[in-house]
Amino acid sequence: FDTDYADETRQTMAWALDQLLILMHPVMPFVTEEIWGLAEGREGLLVTTDWPTYGAELIDESATAELNWVRDLIEKVRRIRGEMNVPKSLKAPLLQLSCDAAGEAAWARNEVIILRDREAGIEGLTVVNEAPKGAATIAVEGATFALPLEGLIDVAAEKARLEKSLGKLAKELGGLRGRLKNPKFLESAPDEVIAETKENLAAREEEETRLNTALNLLKDVG
Repeated sequence: FDTDYADETRQTMAWALDQLLILMHPVMPFVTEEIWGLAEGREGLLVTTDWPTYGAELIDESATAELNWVRDLIEKVRRIRGEMNVPKSLKAPLLQLSCDAAGEAAWARNEVIILRDREAGIEGLTVVNEAPKGAATIAVEGATFALPLEGLIDVAAEKARLEKSLGKLAKELGGLRGRLKNPKFLESAPDEVIAETKENLAAREEEETRLNTALNLLKDVG
């Protein structure tokens, strides 16, 4: 149990709750006053408390960057697990291939948050020299990680699913590209319809790239 982490969390929550009560008091005076009075050490009523001012000194750019780093890592692990249909009940170690000092500090300070994220399903961090065959590479600012997939998924079934999805996607792409190459469509369709078709094509092409990347990765697994 990290006592310092717990104390910091309590202090942050207490400050945030106080600010919320002050801001909500004009529209919810009785409820907020009641809650305000439940805390020990209050020197006066909430109604007499000064209206808060928030200046630039409250903005911690380094903390924001660190939080963005953590969020980026978690989101990318989630995305890979989702694309590969890894069961949510299964956890996997995250392999660290490289990481700068800022990344290592971010992990150390936020390890509890990262490991508790159920959708990411990370059971721990292991430093390795190279990724094992078939592991998915994850790049974040200043660091590269890998997520081993062997043993987590039914490779044959996942390959079949991806190939089926790619086949369906190929038909959709063919239709969209054909429409955009058709002079009659370009001449008669409203501009917003043409723009929507182009956006749809770009999204489908991006999806095709992701699926092909996933399929190629599975070929390395087995």
